[in-house]
Amino acid sequence: QVRLSESGGGSVQAGESLTLSCELSGVSANIGSSYCMAWFRQVAGKEREGVAAISSDDGFISYADSVKGRFTISRDNNGNTLFLQMDSLKDEDSAVYYCAAERTHCSRRDPFHLGFDFWGQGTQVTVLS
Repeated sequence: QVRLSESGGGSVQAGESLTLSCELSGVSANIGSSYCMAWFRQVAGKEREGVAAISSDDGFISYADSVKGRFTISRDNNGNTLFLQMDSLKDEDSAVYYCAAERTHCSRRDPFHLGFDFWGQGTQVTVLS
């Protein structure tokens, strides 16, 4: 079965950095590398919001305005490992971060739609001040 596993969450002081990773398994690299992969985050009582998305086949990358310039999304050569480098973290970045994937390149029109095919369990990021 296709599975997404996030790791790297934790507690950091405001202004510090943290890097999240997500492993896509249960699918060959040839297929998985064609998937759009993205990071979402959710705060208790709030709706899930897109953070960053990437398609390797067309080189598409998109960031939410709230993280642009501070976060960097990337994936490894086979496309089955996703990363999110988070710099200059703020209190408002505290959330559960979810890795997601869909069986196509990212939507340029709506990269952060909530209809992704696969979701990870989430990893907690807490920014202390």
